[in-house]
Amino acid sequence: MLLRRPAFAVLEYHLLVYGKVWRGTVFSSFVMPLLLFLGLGVSLGSYVDQQQVLGVPYLEFIAPGLLAYTAAQVGMMECGSMVMNNLQWQKMYHVITAAPPTVTDIVTGQLGYVVVRILQSTTAFLLVMLVFGAITSPWALTIPLVAVLAGLAFAPASLAFTASVNNQNLMSMMFRLGLLPMTIFAGIFSPIDRLPTVLRPLAYVTPLWHAGELTRAASTGLPPEWPVMVHVGYLTAWVVAGFVLARRAFIKRLAA
Repeated sequence: MLLRRPAFAVLEYHLLVYGKVWRGTVFSSFVMPLLLFLGLGVSLGSYVDQQQVLGVPYLEFIAPGLLAYTAAQVGMMECGSMVMNNLQWQKMYHVITAAPPTVTDIVTGQLGYVVVRILQSTTAFLLVMLVFGAITSPWALTIPLVAVLAGLAFAPASLAFTASVNNQNLMSMMFRLGLLPMTIFAGIFSPIDRLPTVLRPLAYVTPLWHAGELTRAASTGLPPEWPVMVHVGYLTAWVVAGFVLARRAFIKRLAA
C-alpha cells in the first residue's frame, strides 16, 4: 500500500483536520496508560506478584498487551465516526473522488492517517511504560512498528464495516462485539493457558493475541509462544484482507 501522490493529498487533508484537535488527544495518550498502570499494574499487580505465577512482574506482563490493545482501539476509532461523517453527512469522500484521487487513494490515505495516530498514541504509551520500568529489553525499540501492524490489522476491516452501514449506532458493535470481547481471550490480563483448553483456539484466531505476543516479546526479551514470523504473517493477512474489503465497500458506497 505505497502512498501515491493523490493518496498523500488525502493524508494531508486528514492531518489538517487533526491539527485542530491534536492537543486533547496527546494529553489523553499519556493519561490513559498512567491510570491503567496505577490501577492495574501497581495496585492489582502487588497482589498478583505475591503469587509469583507469571515469571515477570504483573505490570511488565499487562503493559505490552495494553499497548497492543491501544493500537487496535485507535485503528478502529479512526475508521469510525469520522469516516461515517465523510461518507454520509459532509460527503467529503464524494467530493474527493471528483478530483484526481481514486477510491484506492482515499482508503490508502485514510490508513496513512491511522498510522500517524497509532504512532502518536503508542509512543506516548511506550514512554509511560519506560517511566514505570515496564521495559526490560532493547527490542522495545521495535514496538512502534509492531503497534502499527497491530492497528492496521483492525483498521481496514473497520473501514469496510463503516462504509457498509448507515446508522452510526451500529458502529458501536465493532467495539462491543469485536474488540472488547477479544480482550477476554487474547491474553491481555492473564496468560491464555489459564483459559479452559476448549477456549484457547479463540485466542489464536484473534489478531489482538498475536499483537500482544509480539509487543510482550519485544518489551521483555522473552520469546513468544509461536515464531515471530507466524505472528507477523497472521497480522499481515488481516491487513491485506481488510484493505481488499475496505476498497470494495468504498467503491460500492461512493457509487451509490
